[in-house]
Amino acid sequence: MIEYWKILVLALVQGAAELLPVSSSAHVIVAERLMDLDPGRPDMVFLLVMLHTGTMFAVLLYFWPRWRGLWLSGGAPAWHFLKMIVLATALTGVVGFGLKVLLESVVLPRATGASKAEIEHQFRNLPLIAAALFAAGLLIIAAGWRRGKGETDVVSPRSATWVGLVQGLCLPFRGFSRSGATISTALFCGVGRQRAEDFSFALAVVLTPPVIAYSLYKLRKDQGLPSAAELTQLLAPGLVGMLFSFVAGLVALKFLSAVLERGRWAWFGYYCLAAAAAVFVAARFFGL
Repeated sequence: MIEYWKILVLALVQGAAELLPVSSSAHVIVAERLMDLDPGRPDMVFLLVMLHTGTMFAVLLYFWPRWRGLWLSGGAPAWHFLKMIVLATALTGVVGFGLKVLLESVVLPRATGASKAEIEHQFRNLPLIAAALFAAGLLIIAAGWRRGKGETDVVSPRSATWVGLVQGLCLPFRGFSRSGATISTALFCGVGRQRAEDFSFALAVVLTPPVIAYSLYKLRKDQGLPSAAELTQLLAPGLVGMLFSFVAGLVALKFLSAVLERGRWAWFGYYCLAAAAAVFVAARFFGL
């Protein structure tokens, strides 16, 4: 079983980085490597599912007053916001699934020479993660430099379409921050900072349960269902990790909102560029 101090480290890393536009997967994978953990182990897969659950509850608690206020206002704005979430999520599903099939059926077999390839096998590829971090950093910096002119609190069908498409492109690539890409895209489309944040994390709440279900499906398919005794052993550390990721997620969301409101969004982009360089150096010179 994984030691509890390692669970604490992973929970804090996942909880903070999941809700900041710096790519939680890149940080968690590097942390796992440094602690000599195998992300493919059944207990690690289950733990990460629990950590994702903790951050989802943090999002619900933090944004609920704002979403509730929007919904109680009634009328067209509330229904329009909901319809834009449905539109963006549908496009994310189409693009994300289509890209996954393309990569696993065409790109990866040609690149690796294997007859069967799964995108999950590339999650340990640190140079690829560094490249995705670098690309995300450039996008965030460009959005941060954009001067807000004619910003609106209404997410238009055009904005929702672009956000959904970009979110779908993020799904197969570890290191390309989902929140960073979606908030940046919304800012480019003229959506106000607070509404861009609201929309991005509403999409996260919709997207997280299917991701958790898929992770559990992969665990069941690859490793089989755990016995009752094994599940009991997994549940205790998982609940501890979920609690810490929940707390870290709340702190991260408060920090994110403060940075957005002060117009310092580009800071996260600079961090992603530095993190990309660090991951590349770690892979190239330290053999992680």
